[in-house]
Amino acid sequence: MTTPFTLAPTGAHPLRTILEASGDCVLAVIAGVEGPSYRPVGAMMAVMPDTSRVGTLSSGCIEADIALHAAQTLQTQVPRLIRYGRGSPFVDIELPCGGGLDILLIPSPDKSALREVQTRQAARIGCSLRIAIDTGTMTVKETGQTARDDNSLTVRFDPLIRFLVFGKGPEATTFAALVKSAGYPIVLLSPDAETLQTGESIGCDTRHMTGQTFPGDLGVDQQTAILLFFHDHDWEPPILQAALGTEAFYIGSQGSQRARDARIATLQDMGVAATDIRRLHGPVGLIPSARDPGTLAVSVLAEVLAVAMQKVVCPHSVVRFDC
Repeated sequence: MTTPFTLAPTGAHPLRTILEASGDCVLAVIAGVEGPSYRPVGAMMAVMPDTSRVGTLSSGCIEADIALHAAQTLQTQVPRLIRYGRGSPFVDIELPCGGGLDILLIPSPDKSALREVQTRQAARIGCSLRIAIDTGTMTVKETGQTARDDNSLTVRFDPLIRFLVFGKGPEATTFAALVKSAGYPIVLLSPDAETLQTGESIGCDTRHMTGQTFPGDLGVDQQTAILLFFHDHDWEPPILQAALGTEAFYIGSQGSQRARDARIATLQDMGVAATDIRRLHGPVGLIPSARDPGTLAVSVLAEVLAVAMQKVVCPHSVVRFDC
């Protein structure tokens, strides 16, 4: 199964590096994989005129050689498809995984097309970049999945998973810190000033809650995960009721089995449909009965990413602006 790539809003990424570079660069893209591979089809690396690199296409065994070929490609201004590993003419370069990689080198890639991808990502709009292998011509499409066919390579870009975290106390802030450190966009919403202050100190976007309501301007989409970390479970039902009316792919609340059962009963009394209630995750996390904020945070993030993979709302096997 192929998965889309996402572009993080900040950080070094091959496409961003090329867009910000003053000189001509080479975009190196994995165009084919045979057998096991460290990176998937569509993974990218930028090679600068001085052969410095941003991004990786293997565990480090071919990047230096790619940079040398990229320098030659930059001189000829002709795209080149290079094979490494199984079936490669470069018998002195081995891939530890034993597979084969096709690397497409594109000199002076079309910055207008790359900028359109970046603009769409900033607006959280998915798109596909179609690359002609023989000429390097690029076109941006709304549809299409990561794949290679005949003389073209398509790379799908979708927005990063975005987290909306409601709650108060160390569980909420520890989870927010973990999500932030992993590079995902996050908004921390809380009625508690200390929680908000902690969130701000770790660089989170924050929102002060003045009531048990779900703000209508959060822009929830299919790449959004909504988490509730409240010890006072009375805050949960109205927030969850509104959250269940959105496209969020993950909605969950911390708490015990007893808290979950009480939560479901309250939502039923509020008239929430059974099909919507079944979307709820809880108790959240892959580790049963996690009792400290750190373990809970890791457990919950792992569960969210596992659900994302199942729904092809992909976190790290996708092309991002920070990988």
